[in-house]
Amino acid sequence: MKVLVIGSGAREHALVRGLSADPDVSAVVAAPGNPGIDLIAQCEPLADVCDAAAVLAVAARHTVDLVVVGPEAPLVAGVSDALREAGYAVYGPSAAAAQLEGSKSFAKEVMASAGVPTALAHVCTTMAEVEAALDALGAPHVVKDDGLAAGKGVVVTDDREAALAHARACLAKPDGQLVVEEFLDGPEVSVFCICDGTSVRALSPAQDFKRVGDGDLGPNTGGMGAYSPLPWAPTHLSDWVIEHIAQPTIDEMHRRETPFVGTLYVGLAMTSRGPRVVEFNARFGDPDGQVSLARLVTPLGTLLYAAATGRLDDADDLHHRPESAVVVVLAAEGYPAAPVPGGTIEGLDAAAEVPGAWVLHAGTRRAEDGRIVAAGGRVLDVMAVGADLASARDTAYRAVSCLELAGGHHRSDIALAAARGEIHIPGSDT
Repeated sequence: MKVLVIGSGAREHALVRGLSADPDVSAVVAAPGNPGIDLIAQCEPLADVCDAAAVLAVAARHTVDLVVVGPEAPLVAGVSDALREAGYAVYGPSAAAAQLEGSKSFAKEVMASAGVPTALAHVCTTMAEVEAALDALGAPHVVKDDGLAAGKGVVVTDDREAALAHARACLAKPDGQLVVEEFLDGPEVSVFCICDGTSVRALSPAQDFKRVGDGDLGPNTGGMGAYSPLPWAPTHLSDWVIEHIAQPTIDEMHRRETPFVGTLYVGLAMTSRGPRVVEFNARFGDPDGQVSLARLVTPLGTLLYAAATGRLDDADDLHHRPESAVVVVLAAEGYPAAPVPGGTIEGLDAAAEVPGAWVLHAGTRRAEDGRIVAAGGRVLDVMAVGADLASARDTAYRAVSCLELAGGHHRSDIALAAARGEIHIPGSDT
C-alpha cells in the first residue's frame, strides 16, 4: 500500500513515521512535508494544502492507495471531498463533517442532539449578547472563536475586560461569531478516536500543555508538550469516551447524512461532575496526538485504511505499548506572540542519538546552504519513551539539551506533576 500524507508539521512527521513502520505500507509520500520527513519519506512540493486540484495531482502522480489529510484547514476546505470524488480512499472527514472543528457552535448543536456531556454555552454574534453571557455564566470567563484558530482562539480569564477584548476581536472577523462557555474545573484529557463513519476505536488518552510557560503561566499556544498514559485517570476512560461521547456523536453525524471518517479528537475536562467535552477537533492533535501514536502498536497504515474504507469493524482492537511517552516542544524566540523565523538549529543528530528519543520537525525548512532553520512558532517536537513517565521525561529533556536555537524556549515541567502523582480529579464519579 502506498500512502500520501498531506501536511508539513510535527503531526504529519509522526504519521509518516508510524506509517513507515507498518509492514503493509510499501511507500509513503508527503506533500509538502518538511526536512525531517524528507529523511524517511519522499516529499513532494505543494504550495497550498487547501488546493484540492494540486493535492489530486500529487495523488495521481504517485498512484496512491490511501490519502491521510493531516491539518484541519484542508479538511474544512473540502480537500477530502475532492479526493473521494476522484475515487481515493481518504482518511479525513468531509468538509461538512469537519465542521465539528470548523464551527464551535455547530459542534455544540451536535453534542446537544447526541446527548454528549459538555459545558453550558451561549453562541453570540453581538457584544450585547457576549456581556449577557459573561454575566450569566460568571468567572472564570471562557470565550472561544467560533472558527478555526490553530489552537489559539480561546481565552480563559478572570479579567472581564480581557474576555471582552477577545470577543471584540472574534466578532470583528467576517461572519464573526463566538461561544461563551461555563468554566470546567479539573485536569484536561485528549482522546483521539479513529472513525469510519459508523464505528469507533480510541487511542490511549494523553494530556497536553497549552500555556507557554512553566506552571501553566502565560498565553495559550498550539501546545508545548504532552504525555501518555495518564496514571491518574480512570483505567477504562477510552471505553467510556467511546460509549458516552464518540459513538453518539458519530451516530448523530451519520443521521445527518454527513458521516465522519477520520480522527475525532475529544478534548475533555475531568470535572467534579464527571468528564465534560471541552471541544472536538477533526484531526490528530499536535503534540498530544504524537504521544498517543507513539504508544500505538497496532499497524497504523492498516488501521487508517480500514477506517477510510468503512471496515473498522473488521480490524482488531487497538493495542498500545506499556511504556510511557513524553514530548517537549522547542519553540522559536517570541512565540506565541511574534515568533522569530530563520534561526539556525544545531544538535539534531546528537538529539536523535539519545536512546529512546527522536525529533519531529514542526516548523523547519532547509536553507539554500543546507542549514535547518526555524520556519514557524513551534519548531521541533522532541519525543521520548521510557519505562514510566519519570524515565520518559528524563530521556526527552536529555535530547532537548542537545538542541541549540538562538532565543528558543521550552517548558521544563512537561509531565512533571503526573510523574510525581500530584494530579487529581475533583470528585470524579467516573
